[in-house]
Amino acid sequence: MRTLSNVFQLGLKELRSLYRDPALLVLIVYAFTLAIYTAATALPEAPHRATLGVVDEDQSQASRRILNAFQLPYFLPPVPIDLRQMDSGMDAGLYTFTLNIPPGFQEDLLAGRNPTIQLNVDATQVSQAFTGAGHIQQIINDEVTAFVKRYRANTALPVEAVVRTAFNPNLTRSWFGAVNEVINQITMLSIILTGAALIREREHGTIEHLLVMPVTPFEIMLAKVWAMGLVVLLASAFALRFIVEGWLQIPIQGSLMLFVVGAALHLFATTSMGIFFGTVARSMPQLGLLIILVLMPLQILSGGMTPRESMPQLVQNIMLAAPTTHFIELAQAILFRGAGVSVIWPQLLALVVIGAVFFVGALSRLRVSLR
Repeated sequence: MRTLSNVFQLGLKELRSLYRDPALLVLIVYAFTLAIYTAATALPEAPHRATLGVVDEDQSQASRRILNAFQLPYFLPPVPIDLRQMDSGMDAGLYTFTLNIPPGFQEDLLAGRNPTIQLNVDATQVSQAFTGAGHIQQIINDEVTAFVKRYRANTALPVEAVVRTAFNPNLTRSWFGAVNEVINQITMLSIILTGAALIREREHGTIEHLLVMPVTPFEIMLAKVWAMGLVVLLASAFALRFIVEGWLQIPIQGSLMLFVVGAALHLFATTSMGIFFGTVARSMPQLGLLIILVLMPLQILSGGMTPRESMPQLVQNIMLAAPTTHFIELAQAILFRGAGVSVIWPQLLALVVIGAVFFVGALSRLRVSLR
């Protein structure tokens, strides 16, 4: 009972210390609100109000038909320009796309001479340029085909593939971006908060106070783990309910409570990692650099950004020792596919084992550091 009381009281002390640190509080609020919104909406699925400058040297019915096909919200109304304004407008960033329809375009089109249209793309506008060129080409092909045939028709293909898209029927990219950002923020904040809690003890001189109190390194570490883990767990549950489901209107397929259980096991491992980094680093800047060196590979190679199957087999095998690999599989299975315990129990078991190993390793390092 004394151990439980010490752990509880030390945990409350950690929460009070966090409450008095405005920088970390702002980081937590930003990470689970605006960061999630930004990740979900940063890369649009289609062009949105893209600027288009047009040099129409033909001034024909076919060219006007093409220009009238560029409509909001994908494109702003095309701006008529001349050849000199084409290059200067691109250099000044006025237009993301410029289109040059040559003279005699309609005549060559009706004569079957396969005329060409020049399309210039400002590749510095990555989010628009990535998908915009394909949209423009599709618009031109549709309008030219309808103009030549004098009617719109669907081309009958020799084989028709019946596609059924599961879990994300409209292939909305923001669904994946928002949920994946919540997963990444859980890992990042749990490591930062626990590492910063230990560094803060050293910088404020309170670590010496703990050493003369009747508490053990086990109690000190367990208090930091439950306190910081609880903060991240509550913040992630809030983000899923009010930011992902409420603000972004993204449906959550599975059980939120089951996800919280999996996140708690993951936090058991990542907060232990944060304690370990806090014993290695001697200051906050050192802790930040150390976290960058570890966090980026964890997020990139664990399957959060690209599928693990596309990575070399050696990398896949190595990353099985990382808790993020199993947590990402678990979280995506629950939140995207509505999986239950019968599906994710291997990931839950792996998180328990990895978390126990990380906790013991961090506790051993903490004992050495306190001596």
